[in-house]
Amino acid sequence: MSVSKQFNVMVGADLITIETGKLAGLAGGAVTVRAGDTMLLATATMSREPRTGIDFFPLSVDYEEKLYAAGRIPGSFFRREGKAGEGAVLTARLTDRPLRPLFPDDLRNDVQIIITSLSADQVHQPDILAIIGASAALTISDVPFGVPPYDGPIGAVRVGMVDGEFVVNPTFETMEHSDLDLRIAGTRDAILMVECGAYEVGEDVMVKALEFGHAALQPIIDLQAQMAAEVGKPKRSYKRFVLDEKLVADVRAKVGSRIDDIFRTATTKESRSEELDALVSEMVAAFTANPTPVVNEEGALLAAVDPGDIKEVLHDLEKEVVRKRIIAEGARPDGRGLRDIRPLAAEVGLSPRAHGSGLFTRGETQVLSLATLGTPRDAQELDTLSPEDEKRYMHHYNFPPFSTGEVRPLRGQSRREIGHGALAERALAPVLPNENQFPYTLRVVSEVLSSNGSTSMGSVCGSTLALMDAGAPISSPVAGIAMGLVKDDNGYAVLTDIQGIEDHLGDMDFKVAGTEKGITALQMDIKIKGLTAQIMSEALAQAREARLKILDVIRAAIPEPRPDLSPYAPRMTTMKINPDKIGAVIGPGGKMIRKIQDETGVKIDIEDDGTVLIASTDGEAARKAREIIAGLTESPEIGKIYTGRVVRTTDFGAFVEILPGVDGMVHISQLADYRVPKVEDVCRVGDELTVMVINVDEGGKIRLSRQAVLEGWTAEEAMERDRKPSGGGRPGGGGRGGDRGRGGSDRGGPRRGDRDRMRR
Repeated sequence: MSVSKQFNVMVGADLITIETGKLAGLAGGAVTVRAGDTMLLATATMSREPRTGIDFFPLSVDYEEKLYAAGRIPGSFFRREGKAGEGAVLTARLTDRPLRPLFPDDLRNDVQIIITSLSADQVHQPDILAIIGASAALTISDVPFGVPPYDGPIGAVRVGMVDGEFVVNPTFETMEHSDLDLRIAGTRDAILMVECGAYEVGEDVMVKALEFGHAALQPIIDLQAQMAAEVGKPKRSYKRFVLDEKLVADVRAKVGSRIDDIFRTATTKESRSEELDALVSEMVAAFTANPTPVVNEEGALLAAVDPGDIKEVLHDLEKEVVRKRIIAEGARPDGRGLRDIRPLAAEVGLSPRAHGSGLFTRGETQVLSLATLGTPRDAQELDTLSPEDEKRYMHHYNFPPFSTGEVRPLRGQSRREIGHGALAERALAPVLPNENQFPYTLRVVSEVLSSNGSTSMGSVCGSTLALMDAGAPISSPVAGIAMGLVKDDNGYAVLTDIQGIEDHLGDMDFKVAGTEKGITALQMDIKIKGLTAQIMSEALAQAREARLKILDVIRAAIPEPRPDLSPYAPRMTTMKINPDKIGAVIGPGGKMIRKIQDETGVKIDIEDDGTVLIASTDGEAARKAREIIAGLTESPEIGKIYTGRVVRTTDFGAFVEILPGVDGMVHISQLADYRVPKVEDVCRVGDELTVMVINVDEGGKIRLSRQAVLEGWTAEEAMERDRKPSGGGRPGGGGRGGDRGRGGSDRGGPRRGDRDRMRR
């Protein structure tokens, strides 16, 4: 049995402990990583044999969020974890992105990384630990990860900013006061991945935060280097998939300058794709129709030419041509300059029934975003390890196959779609109105209708349009732009508004969203070393220039949020009740609140502090619901006048329901402004009476007076007259009858039954 060993490092104010040799001994590499009482198990394993017939590295990363880690039972019907939730998918993507570039290009063995939450203290955030754990498991495993010329391992930190000061790995609580949520991963020499949300942070601050984060993650890399030296396994050899050099030379010679010619003449995606596809078909046919024996340098006979190898050679040629033209000539595939944005268009109000809609077009990329305003009960309930239990703003991103002119089955949202939706959601969150100002749940769905690069940033712009069209009072419009980088020994070029081919063949995908004031979201994936602060500053400045141009286009379509909501959106009426009265509104088993909703057609949400939100598209229905709730929760006030229904009569007075479930007694002496012989002479059960509250005793019994209304008493007069014994038909009078005559007053003589007993 192997012996466990612990490794410790201080990062910021936290002690991070990585332990190996205790759990999951049959995995290729396994570690637990811990900060506070948050602990994850990370394993990395590689298959024995490679996959055949593929031209990519089959890496899979899964984050298993187990609710037992926080001592909770899942809320689903089956009471077990099911399909990975959005948070788990985002953590898996966050882990995958910086690791993938550090594997050999020709590796075709499956590599699987599984990260499992074992403990969650809801103080220390697990996503950064997941990246560290995965890197550590790979570093000590037999998987060929980070071996020269590929750098590794990687470190990761979160950077917050509280009161203008950067904080390393802030807790959940600290993040509530932070203007920055920057997650960064990288090697000793380079940043590989950035994921960031911010409250309109300036570009100069962002560059400083990136430099601060890269310096802060260095001790984690040092620790993993120590682990590799002390407990690391030898790296396993693997079958390499490399192209035959003679085949490469033959294909290159036959193609000549044709790819360069295509990129000089075909400037649209469709025309370029047609010509490149035709060239691929021609070359595949030329080298496979009548195959000749292929002999390597040693004279050994090789297998027949694989069409996939021909395509790979042509792809490499295409990459060379595009990159060379950009750096040497400043010429992009569609003929634009390095800083040029494709033609822009924005439009609102496309859907007559959606609460808000916006169409954003940039070149061949087109996104339609539609906003829906819901009640607080429509908020998404979160069953995760995060302290947050619900989400009020949701952005969902859909990428159908027709958007790229392709055909494939619809199988639900992919991880990419979830990630792009989360990025756009993060970009808009800082400008949303708070719940007190705008008590709605907001959902925006971005439908990608056409795609040629940067649909996630297109959905940011479309979401801004849709929310403003819906009348959501966002503090400022948000726009997004995708930047690119091409770098070689001869120099570099920063590209504004990259299209699909530039993203695929370039060295950096750098998405920036923000307002006029600053950045609200940033996502960056880098494939090379040597991304300097100068390059980052230049890219951010160039992105701001483009962002401001897009904001002008958005404002031309809709200058500010609409002052009125869509007629199909619910209107929210807010009222406050005594928290002690919440039960009266809800009723036993929710009977009362369901009755109110059924009668009025409204939706009602009640907060623990007594805030009641009434949602309805019908103003009269909302008013009626408000009156009912007010009646259920109102406490009778002395001097206040109510019109109620007589629910019972006796020989000494009438009981009137002045509020739902609340009644008081009108003594016979108070039924009129004259002496009343019998109660039935004035009212019967079911009649309406307008009465004034003249007293509420300590036991909650309510005394009412109709005479006070008829004679126009003030509250003070009512209280004063109620304190005096009544001597006749009028309080304070000297005639017979009154309270003593009828025996019904608390201050009067004995009741009739008592007098009968006294006579006997």
